[in-house]
Amino acid sequence: MSNYKLGLEYALQQDQNDEFSTYRNQFHMPKDADGNELIYMTGNSLGLQPKITKDYINQELEDWANLGVEGHTEGKNPWLHYHEFLTQTMANIVGAKPLEVVVMNSLTANLHFMMVSFYKPTPKRYKILIEADAFPSDKYAVESQLRHHGYDDKEGLILWKAREGEELANYDDLETILKQHGDEIALVMIGGVNYYTGQFFDLKRITQLGHSYGCMVGFDCAHGAGNVQLNLHDSGADFAVWCSYKYLNSGPGSLSGAFVHERHANRKDLNRFTGWWSHNKATRFRMRDDFDQLPGAEGWQLSNPPILSMAAIRASLDVFAAAGFDKLCQKSKQLTGYFEFLLNELNNSDIKIITPSSPDERGCQLSIQVKNADRSLHTKLTEAGIITDWREPDVIRCAPVPLYNSFKDVYGFVERLKTILN
Repeated sequence: MSNYKLGLEYALQQDQNDEFSTYRNQFHMPKDADGNELIYMTGNSLGLQPKITKDYINQELEDWANLGVEGHTEGKNPWLHYHEFLTQTMANIVGAKPLEVVVMNSLTANLHFMMVSFYKPTPKRYKILIEADAFPSDKYAVESQLRHHGYDDKEGLILWKAREGEELANYDDLETILKQHGDEIALVMIGGVNYYTGQFFDLKRITQLGHSYGCMVGFDCAHGAGNVQLNLHDSGADFAVWCSYKYLNSGPGSLSGAFVHERHANRKDLNRFTGWWSHNKATRFRMRDDFDQLPGAEGWQLSNPPILSMAAIRASLDVFAAAGFDKLCQKSKQLTGYFEFLLNELNNSDIKIITPSSPDERGCQLSIQVKNADRSLHTKLTEAGIITDWREPDVIRCAPVPLYNSFKDVYGFVERLKTILN
C-alpha cells in the first residue's frame, strides 16, 4: 500500500476501514492531566496494558486465596503446568514449533543460559561476533562470558560495524568478517531487530553464513517478538531469546521467551545449567531420582514459574491470538509506511529516518534522526502529549503498534513534530 494521502480526513478514513480499530479499546491508553489520551508511540519500550490483564491476574490471586497450595493442581488454570498455556501462541508469534519454545526467566538471564550451552570456546575458536551497536545488555553479557572462560573481553569480541557515515549494518561486511575470522568465532549473537536503528536482520541469511564457518548462531529478538515475522524455526538458528514487555504487552520486567531449535531437542551432550523444572515432569516430585532431562526448550527451565507474571503474558497472547499475528503484521506495514510518508512529506532537511525504507527490513519502529537536536526536543514532544523514546545523541524512536495505535495517532504525531520543529 503506497497511495497514501495528506490530511486528517485520510487518516480518519483509514481508521474507519481498519479491522483492528476496535482493539485499541481493549488497552488502557495513558491520559494527560485533563483526561485527554496521549499519543503513545513507545510500544518498543513498554507495551500498553490489555484491559483483560487484571482479570487474568485476579483469577490466580483468587485461587491462591481460596486454595493455597492446592492451586497447583485444583486451580481454574492449574499452576503446575501454567507455562504450557503460553507455549502454542508464543510459538505462533515467533514462528517456531511448540517443542522449541518456553517462557521462563528474564531476557539477559536466558541469554546467559543459552550461552552456557551454545558458546563452547576452544583455544583456537573462542571469539564472539555481535553487531557494534547491539543493545548494551547483550554486549555486557557476551563480554562477561568471554571473561568467565578466561579470555580478554575486548580481544575476544568482534564487532559488525556500520560503514563510515552509515547507520545500517551491511551484509557484505559480515561476510568479510567471517571470511577473515570465521575459524576463530565460536558464536554469532545478533539482535534480531536492532534496538537503535530498527533494522530487521535476515536471520536465515546470518544463520546460514555463521553455520557455513562452523559457528553457533543465536539472536536476541527483544525488539522482534510481536513486531515482525521472525520465523525462528525456518531460520535454522541454534537459539533465540526475547522479552515479553515490549510488543507483547506483559508488563514491566515481565518474563522472557527462549527458543532452541528442534535439532537440539534431545541432545544430552550439551552443557547446561539445570534445575528441578527441567527434570522429567512425570517423576519431578519424587525428589530423589537422578536428573532426567526434559526434551526441547523446556529442558532449559530451572524453577517453577512466577504465575502472576505468566497470567499477564497469557492475557496479551490471547489478544494476539484473537487478532491473528499475520494480519497484524500487514497492518503494521501499512501504518509504518504511512508514518514514513508523512515524515518525508515534511521536506525538512534536518530530519532523517535511519530505519530501512524496505518494509521487509523493519518492523513498526522508525528511528528519526534530527540534526542539531538534543533532549529538549523530546521534552517538547512530551509536553505536546506525545510519548516517544529518546536515544542519544539525536534520535527519537517511535513505534506505531498495530494493536492499539491508529492512523490518527500517526497524523497527530507528525503534525505536532512539525509545529515544534518550526
